Amino acid sequence: NKLKKEKNAVILAHNYQTPEIYHGIADFSADPLALAVEASKTSADIIVMAGVHFMAETAKLMSPDKKVLLPDMKAGCSLSSSITGKDVRLLKEKYPGVPVVSYVNTSAEVKAETDVCCTSANAVKIVKSLGVKKVIFLPDDYLAKYVASQTDVEIVAWKGICMVHDQFNEKEINDIRDKNPGIKIIAHPECPPEVINASDFAGSTSGMINYVKDNQPSKVMMVTECSMSDNIQVENPNVEFIKPCNLCPHMKRITLPKILDCLEKETGEIIMDKNTIDKARLSVEKMVAIGR
Repeated sequence: NKLKKEKNAVILAHNYQTPEIYHGIADFSADPLALAVEASKTSADIIVMAGVHFMAETAKLMSPDKKVLLPDMKAGCSLSSSITGKDVRLLKEKYPGVPVVSYVNTSAEVKAETDVCCTSANAVKIVKSLGVKKVIFLPDDYLAKYVASQTDVEIVAWKGICMVHDQFNEKEINDIRDKNPGIKIIAHPECPPEVINASDFAGSTSGMINYVKDNQPSKVMMVTECSMSDNIQVENPNVEFIKPCNLCPHMKRITLPKILDCLEKETGEIIMDKNTIDKARLSVEKMVAIGR
């Protein structure tokens, strides 16, 4: 925290970071949409992204003149690695004129081929806002199915999955209910459709946080990455959290010692060419403009 002030640095943390990062050193903790907005507004000289690679890239897109650092360059994402810019170009050839909506969990090269980005918080709103009958939606197949269930738009999906949310299943949800009468189960839209159907509520990380804050259930299970429950429990002491322990191995690459080392040596800098930044930023700016 002392070093941050000396270097005029800001630490942005995703909701899946461990509590000592989320509560201890982060200047701002949020979902990818809010992190993108914060990255565009900050007056800091250095942005340290306590998250995964695509989030650090997105911060660089939104603040190209800042030095953006990632404490571990191997912190990737199963969704982001499931699709390339070339894949998107081939899809656009196959479906000419069909707009491309990319989940924010994608690389900058994919964003550069995208009409508008989205997060799980605003995916439905963004697809509806296009006013078209068909949309290419990538790369999360389960989120695509969720959007299709909430709209009348024909969705051309990609077969990507989040390795954390794909582990959950309907039996697990029902078993938790049997053991915990009256529990509220809230799921992330990256979960399989049968998990969402078996839950009481489906929403983004920010939507899940607000659900707990607003409803104060006596018991809750958040069907998402494990650290979310730890972080939100601190702010909701009257709620008992039944924790599913599916950890994101990529998020867990980010640790306090790595953040300190990265800030001291200014290593793990995100470097991108101006053309990619300019093209990719447009799709993120459209997402931010549409908001939640």
